[in-house]
Amino acid sequence: MTTQTSYAAGLCALALCVTSVIDRPAWAQAIPIDVQPNPPADVIAISPGSKAQAVKDLPRVVQDILARSQVPGMAVAVVIDGKTVLAQGYGMREVGQPAPVDAQTVFQIASISKSLSATVAAIEVSRGTVSWDDPVARYLPGFALSSSYVSQHGAIGDFFAHRSGLPGTAGDDLEDLGYTRDEVLARLRLLPLDAFRTSYHYANFSTTIGAQAVAKAAGVQWDQLADERLFKPLGMTSTSYRYQDFMARGNRAVLHAYQHGVFVPQGQRNADEQAPAGGVSSTVGDLAQWLKLLLADGKFQGKQIAASSALLPALSPQSFSARAHSLDARSGFYGYGFNVNTELGGRPSMGHSGAFLMGTGTSFKIVPSAGIGIVVLTNGAPVGAAESVAATFIDTALYGKPTRDWYAAYHGAMQGFFAPQADLSGKTPPATRAPAKPLAQYVGEFNNPYYGAAQIRQTDGGLSLTLGPRKLQFALTHWDGDTFAFAPIGEAELVDSRASIVFQMDHGQARDFLIKFYDDSGQGRWSRK
Repeated sequence: MTTQTSYAAGLCALALCVTSVIDRPAWAQAIPIDVQPNPPADVIAISPGSKAQAVKDLPRVVQDILARSQVPGMAVAVVIDGKTVLAQGYGMREVGQPAPVDAQTVFQIASISKSLSATVAAIEVSRGTVSWDDPVARYLPGFALSSSYVSQHGAIGDFFAHRSGLPGTAGDDLEDLGYTRDEVLARLRLLPLDAFRTSYHYANFSTTIGAQAVAKAAGVQWDQLADERLFKPLGMTSTSYRYQDFMARGNRAVLHAYQHGVFVPQGQRNADEQAPAGGVSSTVGDLAQWLKLLLADGKFQGKQIAASSALLPALSPQSFSARAHSLDARSGFYGYGFNVNTELGGRPSMGHSGAFLMGTGTSFKIVPSAGIGIVVLTNGAPVGAAESVAATFIDTALYGKPTRDWYAAYHGAMQGFFAPQADLSGKTPPATRAPAKPLAQYVGEFNNPYYGAAQIRQTDGGLSLTLGPRKLQFALTHWDGDTFAFAPIGEAELVDSRASIVFQMDHGQARDFLIKFYDDSGQGRWSRK
């Protein structure tokens, strides 16, 4: 199954996998080890002047990666020792238009939203409104998954850490079809679960479940809670979980899909239904304020916004997100809404990437023991540009120079996101095809407990499929026998995907049909009403 945001799930794990396989280069062996009595202990010492050098080099690094990637626009902010030392825009808001990106340009930041949501949750934990260990069912009456035990005991932290057992990308397909947030969460009960608390499956609506529970406990809507607890206290005046707020900004970046090696404007992505997981829009200047809060262990301008005891669990390992593939490799971890990793020189780091294949690629990383953080926002699909700028800066700040060509590493690893995903993609119909039945035999009303009603209609001499609350219509083309093909919606359509729909016939009419594209969790069969 390939959905509007499933690519972000792969990206989240990929950011860890790329860094976890890097060994300490030979030149780094001679760098002295920092053995200060306070943390960080047993780490590579930061060379004098390396942080300043990293900031000085950054504009050149950005221009190089923009040229190599052809990403239309990028904004970058750097925080060092509690100060914003760089906030700059580069490139264009939209291909073919003169408006430049600057530090005030608002971007859709995709899954970095999860880390902001975890910060809001940590603030509520600090205030005693909730605990990370509170069951979500305490605040969401009627909440249910396919396991009664998980339904009763699944905690806020479990859903922020993607360890509830929900399948990866659970609910994204329903969002694509037009279901509301409440409808998506209600239908998740039909999905089979993996092992509770020992499995890890990245899912946008997992974060949304945890956030919904926090908002219910606080007695306000999630977007309002974030405004009151985080954005206003930090002066993040251009940041919002509401799509309408983003669209009201004059200085906003347009999304650009990556099609056949070229970035193409695609408009914007309304992510309101999963907003706690991917709906934030912001500027690098605003996000720099947030990085200061994280780097100061929950303090901002001398005031404790989030208690250290509440924030630490979010920024600490809670799940294995990328298990080591060998004894000499490092595992990757996920906290509550944050990737948690260990840098090459031994310092813990936290961050997250975000992506819409429609056209945004974002990344941030902090190294608290070094007092450094960087956020990179782009208006191009995820080709590794944001991650490589961040990684190059962090390497230079910590070690004096990059440990590798990060753009080459990330760009190569991310190419798989742009390959067609559905089962008939790249294939041609059989040279000798069995004929279809008379089209009237396929026509009818069908139902699926998870995806809802579907209609097969005869239109313009062919067949059409209608799905979802928005009555999305897909033209079906004959493939072979009782198999037809169609182009699915969401980000799959941006990579020329083609999916099959296979009818099962009984006494001269279609009894049911299977769509493999929607069958990852065994939910892809519709039966005649």
